[in-house]
Amino acid sequence: MMNKMIVANLTHRPLRSLISILAIALEVTLILLIVGLSMGMLNDSRKRQEGIGADVVVAPPGSSAMVGITGAPAPIKVADIIAKLPHVVSVAPVLMQLSTAGNVELVYGIDLKSYDSITGGFRYLEGGPFQGPDDVLVDDIYARSNRVRAGDKIELLNHSFRVAGVVEHGMGARKFAPLATMQELNGSQGKASYFYAKLDNVANASAVVDEIKNVPGMSTYVVRSMKDWLSVMTPENTPGLSSFIRVVVGISMIIGFMVIFQAMYTSVMERTREIGILKSIGASKVYIINVILRESTLLSVCGIVVGVIFSELARLVILRRVFPSLPVEISGGWIVRAVVIAIVGALAGAIYPALKAARKDPIEALAYE
Repeated sequence: MMNKMIVANLTHRPLRSLISILAIALEVTLILLIVGLSMGMLNDSRKRQEGIGADVVVAPPGSSAMVGITGAPAPIKVADIIAKLPHVVSVAPVLMQLSTAGNVELVYGIDLKSYDSITGGFRYLEGGPFQGPDDVLVDDIYARSNRVRAGDKIELLNHSFRVAGVVEHGMGARKFAPLATMQELNGSQGKASYFYAKLDNVANASAVVDEIKNVPGMSTYVVRSMKDWLSVMTPENTPGLSSFIRVVVGISMIIGFMVIFQAMYTSVMERTREIGILKSIGASKVYIINVILRESTLLSVCGIVVGVIFSELARLVILRRVFPSLPVEISGGWIVRAVVIAIVGALAGAIYPALKAARKDPIEALAYE
């Protein structure tokens, strides 16, 4: 009986109920999409770093766990120092430059021979290796999303490049230029941002890390095994990401709270006489509170379902139509969190209207017009 009454109350005011549901859906969509985009980009960066195939990573002093956020580039002669150490098979210096033209992304300046020795070599889907200083390699995701083919011209870092080849994604960056060209464009001749080392056996990674740190002048460098390097690429170690996620969640909860509060408070004011009738026939305060809270819960559940569907549709549109290079990961864990956040926000917004309804005097409520 109570459930039928609750459904009837909500369908009696369809526009208000629909607006409330859509607002809760917006709350859920905001959480899932923004967090999904943030986590997707972070996890994609981790996968691409792992795809390089290095066993040890060496970065300049003050470098962040977020690849590309470094202090001043290091002298490229560091690669020769690392290469002479026991168990080191090859070393690849990489100069990274942040590009903000279109998407925010990292461009790798590489020495193709040494980089191939670490990765095992690019798999070319079109074209081939660099043929000149103004050549660039792009991965298949970038090529597909920007409709670029081998031989085309692209603008990169205010410089015109020819696409020498399209390579399979997952080996560091989405764009690769010759190291010497990147050094010239960046004003960092003889410098590199990172050094990737390949070992004879990955089990020797800890020993090589210690050896590098014991080299005179290298004690301040950030040196980690690739396994350790990937393990610190988390939201907690990414500058500002955890705070950003907390802000998004906080704003979303406020949206849900305000919408349900407004809907339930207005509903209580409009149904004063109905509440009086319920109380006059024996409905307790707990019963009245239960009705209001159930209504808000039903609204939030409907909003959650719509929000999850919206989020999944938006994710597919982003991946297939808008920005194929921007991964959006909507995990089951964050869906559960979004559900809890939406329901908690809805119940919090309904508590005051529910208590106000429960405290109404039945005689006054019956006389209300």
